[in-house]
Amino acid sequence: MPYQALADAVLLLHFGVVLFVVLGLPAIIVGNRAGWSWPNKGWWRLLHLVAIGVVALQAWLGQYCPLTVLESWLREQAGQSAYASSFIEHWVQRVLYYQAPLWVFAVMYTAFGVLVAWAWWRYPPRFGRRRKGDA
Repeated sequence: MPYQALADAVLLLHFGVVLFVVLGLPAIIVGNRAGWSWPNKGWWRLLHLVAIGVVALQAWLGQYCPLTVLESWLREQAGQSAYASSFIEHWVQRVLYYQAPLWVFAVMYTAFGVLVAWAWWRYPPRFGRRRKGDA
């Protein structure tokens, strides 16, 4: 089984999730100010809210992200210590993983979640289909 390649794939997926959560909020704000309609699509906004909610809840419960746990397990199955570097790992991990007490992350994630909730209130999502003639 190509555990190394699977671990790298999980790392890239994790990086994508982080980008979605972090860049989703500015996309909502900038998109609304620019008059774009896609940042308020209900499914997208709900997915974004749930994603940051899960991240904050995990941090407060002292749990690691399941993607982090899966990646570490895959690396161990490949005969590596967790986060032993390949080319992909080396650069993506420098962006994703940094050292701080877990409570610091819980506070940061919660503050970011509050900003996402504010954006939900300030720029409400639209659920359902648009009818012809709706602007």
